Amino acid sequence: MSNLVAIVGRPNVGKSTLFNRLTETREAIVDDEPGVTRDRHYGKSSWNGIEFSVVDTGGYIKGSDDIFEEEIRKQVQIAVDECSTILFMVDVTDGVTDFDKDVANIVRRSKKPIFLVVNKVDNSERNAYASEFYTLGLGDPYCISSNSGMGTGDLLDAVVKSFPENLGAIEDSHLPKIAIVGRPNVGKSSLTNALLGEDRNIVTPIAGTTRDTIHTRYNKFGHDFLLIDTAGMRKKAKVHEDIEFYSVMRTIKAIENSDVCVLMIDATQGLESQDLNIIHLIVKNHKGIVVVVNKWDLVENKDTNSTKRFEEQIRKSMAPFNDVPIIFTSVTEKQRIMKVIDVAMDVYNSKSQKIPTSKLNEYFLPLIEAYPPPAVKGKMVRIKYVTQIKDTCAFIFFCNSPQYLTDAYKRFLENKFRESFNFTGVPLSFYFRAKS
Repeated sequence: MSNLVAIVGRPNVGKSTLFNRLTETREAIVDDEPGVTRDRHYGKSSWNGIEFSVVDTGGYIKGSDDIFEEEIRKQVQIAVDECSTILFMVDVTDGVTDFDKDVANIVRRSKKPIFLVVNKVDNSERNAYASEFYTLGLGDPYCISSNSGMGTGDLLDAVVKSFPENLGAIEDSHLPKIAIVGRPNVGKSSLTNALLGEDRNIVTPIAGTTRDTIHTRYNKFGHDFLLIDTAGMRKKAKVHEDIEFYSVMRTIKAIENSDVCVLMIDATQGLESQDLNIIHLIVKNHKGIVVVVNKWDLVENKDTNSTKRFEEQIRKSMAPFNDVPIIFTSVTEKQRIMKVIDVAMDVYNSKSQKIPTSKLNEYFLPLIEAYPPPAVKGKMVRIKYVTQIKDTCAFIFFCNSPQYLTDAYKRFLENKFRESFNFTGVPLSFYFRAKS
């Protein structure tokens, strides 16, 4: 399992700026207006070769009547409960505030590694002011400027050292791991129960009935793998939690701990933005993917072309990576549920295949000679050699001037490659390196 790092703190201390820096994105909106971050953002980061996930929470405010701030408070608590490491951010220009003390009390109760991050320290005078935050009782502060990046290297050095060496390896880890993921109430636990032939997980019409990630060995009909469902019983004391955010936290863990993800969507609602976020996470984590359109029996006014139109809509929304198997099911009616497993194992086998270097070059070099890369700024790119990186679905192309290869030509190579080799449902990575 990968580690999950949560960035928490009161509004307008720079959490989203740090998130963008760690994930090397601009997904989180940054503004001087407090409370801009209402939707939570999550992404991947790495430091010194160690990958981890990052979640950016909204600013914690206590005693506010704003309904959005009430939801933010709930979600900050969820992030603290679910993460493995906490980055507690404060603002050196404001000093210690009552809100900071409230957040400090929350994170201190978590008993998890906590890093006190003092932001906006961009000169020696402000560095001296950071000593005030010792009063929070959270140890030595890490002085950074999330805007310029100053100090973030030392912070990340300490963060990755805090990660446990063994997060709890799953039994039978040699087996393929298939995760069932998706938004709340799309039928994940119902599919698990149908496949196992027993009520392994509690199923109710209430979104968020499922809680803890469950791993069950499936050994039937010629298949042997671990089935991962983000499932379990909701605690009564937690019924007020933000269901969608909790689902995201569990989904991140399930994706990272899998080989293939079965993404379930609700046919009556279609592909929504949260589904696309999950797809983005699956692809970024280099996991296989199978899309399952559940509750197809509830769709009204279907005709012979309904599945085709629905499938086209999904692929259009997923572009550019849309070479994925799509299965239409009704779990309650037991329609095509075994096909889900068959296809998921096909994707796993495709993801596991190793193509000999000789075969790769026999395929690519004649193709590249027939359709060479276009000249850019008068520079001709000559690709000389192709090989697959060990134990991955990544391929390295050695050439004389990789910086002049266009994105369109890279997509051309991948599309041609997919036409000749079966990598349906598998994200591919093509790297272009200079060869002297």
